[in-house]
Amino acid sequence: MDYKQAAREWSQGTVRPIYILHGSESYVMGEWIDLLVSTALEPDTKDFALSKYDLGETPLETAIEDAETIPFLSPRKIVIASGAYFLTGGRDPSRAEHNVDALQSYAAAPADHAVLVLTVPSDKLDERKKIVKTMKSAAVVLPFAPLGPAELPQWVAKKAAGWGVKIEADAIDALLARVGGSCATIASEMEKLSLYVGKGNEITSEHVEALAVRTSEQNVFLLVEELAKLRPERAMTIFHDLLKEKEEPIKLLSLIARQFRMMLGAKELAKQGFSGPQIASQLGAHPYAVKIAGEQAKRFRTETLERLMKELADLDVAMKSGGIDKALGLELFILRLGAAANAASASAR
Repeated sequence: MDYKQAAREWSQGTVRPIYILHGSESYVMGEWIDLLVSTALEPDTKDFALSKYDLGETPLETAIEDAETIPFLSPRKIVIASGAYFLTGGRDPSRAEHNVDALQSYAAAPADHAVLVLTVPSDKLDERKKIVKTMKSAAVVLPFAPLGPAELPQWVAKKAAGWGVKIEADAIDALLARVGGSCATIASEMEKLSLYVGKGNEITSEHVEALAVRTSEQNVFLLVEELAKLRPERAMTIFHDLLKEKEEPIKLLSLIARQFRMMLGAKELAKQGFSGPQIASQLGAHPYAVKIAGEQAKRFRTETLERLMKELADLDVAMKSGGIDKALGLELFILRLGAAANAASASAR
């Protein structure tokens, strides 16, 4: 079951007693929780039928005891406990002590008047742990992975409809190219654009270009894209704009290197037959970023990407050791890269 199927269950009157939500797409996770609250609780009971706990500060037992307590003036209560790192294989940063056995016992006989929701910002749970095995059979475990390239445009259009506006397909593409695949960032920019055009009107690509804020990472994507399209002059303009915005050249070098590393990885994994989501998982990157990198990589030979990665590593050493002026070093690299892209374009594979 995925989170969309779980939400559809509510319309049929089925709300499960325990949900485990995990994954790095925290914004969509928050939307899902808000929808659960609005569906399962009456508006006038929300103030005293909804409890939220931070497990970094509060013991797990406190949340469970709350779930076991009969709700006041409401047939149902919802208890949300965030930061359930004890379900993962990573380090638990909580300052509170958690009695996992209490959750084990509660899962065997959950209160019929409560909905317990545990969240953790981790893509994977540690299935070797006894408590995770118990939760997988006693609770509904829902992953919230980053939305992929096919899902993001639909999600943006849905957000636009929620704010009472329309958005052109070209404007969706422009927005994603400008701000990337973070749903939180997209939602923030969409709200701004929707307020600007007003209800009943349409967001165009011109509105996006005029109003949406591009992140440093997206500027680097665009810089590399301009080079891949054999437009080094435009790439240099973007680079100088970043310097005017007080971006540190070493940080920019790191972002450029990360982009080329992603391009090389995406190219090699695609050759091995991996799908887009599988490549994103292997590279530990957002699916939309991997899609862009894969498209950019098609314009370069593998040998060219490997050579550029070595040049970037050498430049990093030179910049950090004072062997070359930081800004000048990056300028020279961009000029060389423009020439390399030009030479590689005819024989890219």
